[in-house]
Amino acid sequence: MNVLYINGSPRSKGKVASIMRMINEASAFKHNTDWIDVYSMKMMPCRGCMKCRDTGICILPRDDAHMAGEKISRADILIIGTPTYWGNMSSMLKMLFERNVPLFMGESKRGLPLPMQKGKHGVIISACTTPWPFSSLFNQSRGAIKAVKEVLHYGGYKILDTLECP
Repeated sequence: MNVLYINGSPRSKGKVASIMRMINEASAFKHNTDWIDVYSMKMMPCRGCMKCRDTGICILPRDDAHMAGEKISRADILIIGTPTYWGNMSSMLKMLFERNVPLFMGESKRGLPLPMQKGKHGVIISACTTPWPFSSLFNQSRGAIKAVKEVLHYGGYKILDTLECP
């Protein structure tokens, strides 16, 4: 089983990354793991050209987004962590997802979405800086979790769990 940890936080020793490391260390399963720190990647933003819909791969010059896409396609389980920024996932994580749209979702001849990673599993971890009890009262991480769930849903992933940390 291949597990890919995608840290969408700019803080490599922050809450999100620390929780992801604890999950990795506590795992009782024997598996191959890989790790991506999205904020250390060198990638260009999506240009919105939509050519990836025809080719199945981003046409921009090869960069770390292509490498991450290859790791995502090999992974059986994605463990995705993101802080909550303005009620959503981090910008670099969103850019990674935008650059790999055809990896997650294809289109039928009628234009309907087709899941490209069907049968794989996902775990979502989100954190926010709003202090408790306000983080719970206002459900601060809801938007980030919902946004990542949307990406995984269109990819055909089954969400195993979500973890929201204040």
